[in-house]
Parts: sequence; C-alpha cells; structure tokens
Amino acid sequence: MVFFVSDHTGVTAEAVGHSLLSQFIELEYQAQTVPFIDTPEKAAELAGRIRKSMPALIVSTLTDQSIRAKLRDCEAPMFDVFDAFSEPLAATLGMAATAASGQIHGMSNSYHARIEAVNFALAVDDGLNPERLGEADIILVGVSRAGKTPVSLYLALQYGKKAANYPLTPDDLGAHTLPPVLLALRQKLRGLTLSAERLSQIRNERLPGSRYASLENCRNEIRAAESMMAASGIPVIDSTRRSVEEIAAMIVHDGTEARS
Repeated sequence: MVFFVSDHTGVTAEAVGHSLLSQFIELEYQAQTVPFIDTPEKAAELAGRIRKSMPALIVSTLTDQSIRAKLRDCEAPMFDVFDAFSEPLAATLGMAATAASGQIHGMSNSYHARIEAVNFALAVDDGLNPERLGEADIILVGVSRAGKTPVSLYLALQYGKKAANYPLTPDDLGAHTLPPVLLALRQKLRGLTLSAERLSQIRNERLPGSRYASLENCRNEIRAAESMMAASGIPVIDSTRRSVEEIAAMIVHDGTEARS
C-alpha cells in the first residue's frame, strides 16, 4: 500500500508519487491519497491506520516537522518531497525556508485568474458565444469529440489560460476553409486530431451504430479537418495516445507539432 499524504489537497504528493513509482514497471501497488493532515492529532490517527496496512510506503508533502514526526511513528518508509529539496535549495539560495501548511495554495491573483479562465472556457465551450472568441488566449479547433473540451478546461484550471474550443462541423469541412469567425484569429488557433479508429470508438460510446460514429465518416472528417488546418498553418497535436495534461503542456510551451 502506498499512501500519498498532504496537509492540503494531496494533488502534488499524488502526482509526484505516481510519477516516481511508474519508473518501477514491475511494481504493483494500491494507492490511497490522504489530504488535509494538518495537525499532529490527524497524523497520529493516520499513523495507526498505516501501521495496520503494512507493508506500506508514504509519499508526503507535509511541511510541519511535528506532523511529520507523528507520521513517522508508524515506521513505514516515508519519502517527503519538501525534505528532498528544501535543504539543498535553502543552501543554494542562502536563505531559510518558511514552512506553512498549504501556503502555495492561497487565494492569490493566480487563483482568481484560473477561476475566471474556467468560467470563460465554460461560456464558450463547443462554439458557444462566438462573439467572445477574441477574448481567448488559445482557441482549440478540431472535429467533434477530438478532446477539445477537457483540454480547454485543463488549460484554464492549471495554467489560467482563457481557452475556447470550436468544433469543425461537416458544413465547415465541406467549405474547405476556416469558418469566417476564426479567420481573423488564426494566430490563436491550435488544432487537435486523433486516429479515425479512436474517434469512432469515442463516438460509438455516445451514439452507437450511427453514421456519425462510423469509421468511414470519421476518416473523412479527420482527413478534411487536417487538410484545412494544414492549409491554414495551424499547429496540430495528435491526441490519440496523449493525456490531457500532456496536450495542455505542449500547447502552453509551444511543443505543438504537425501530425505525420
């Protein structure tokens, strides 16, 4: 059993822990994320639970030394993200770190920007309110069910980017040119594509047996969309085998590439 323990949401401990453990391809494990361990009393109670689950590992992002000490009472090996980096970083910077539970998650300007971006992404999802597209930092384009909505929401929540998404409909594809509403915004456009087989599978989950979901129709739509985006010079990412997180990072850091 692996416990991802945090004095806040546990997102960082979980992400780092899974990333590290994925390097051990033969390892099979069950995981449990335990957030909001922000008092010694909570840590002591958790230590008792972990002791009953031995053998176990702990990956933590706890900042308070007294809370860590209580958790170490369970005698499970503990790997703390802050322990690994705080002291070397303090030595390099020539200053001491100030431990404060959850301080990186405060109600900062970044937080408010992300909430505003999420509200924007929802307001313009799937081509809604096209008159607001000019407000977007990024506009995702692609055929229906190519993954535009989850990527736009992740860009908003994780990066604070105002991301819109606009579906290329059969009528748009038949015109062989970008919809007029997108022409003046070409520099903001990023394309998403995927294999026809994967698209057909996704669409069949929604409308099984329909022409919309047929492999032939999916192939035709993808071929037309890719041709249109290539002609317009739109960077394209193939989402077939990529996670939402990976796609978003590629967009933000200009790691887009034309699909071969």
